[in-house]
Amino acid sequence: MPRDTDSIERDIERARNQLASTLDELSVRTNPKRLVENAKATLVAKVNEPPVKYALVGAGALVVVLVLRKIFS
Repeated sequence: MPRDTDSIERDIERARNQLASTLDELSVRTNPKRLVENAKATLVAKVNEPPVKYALVGAGALVVVLVLRKIFS
């Protein structure tokens, strides 16, 4: 049984609206500023984890000790 033109037009309009919505969502997700903000937030969260934070503090302290040894040797 063939579909009537009104039904086909409604399906096309529904698909068009869904495609427009998907494209809008993709444009928001791939916005360069948003990508940078997300990467920055992820990096800050990772650095604030205790093991990473303590490793960075230890590495910094080691660099300070090595620089002071070099200066006073």
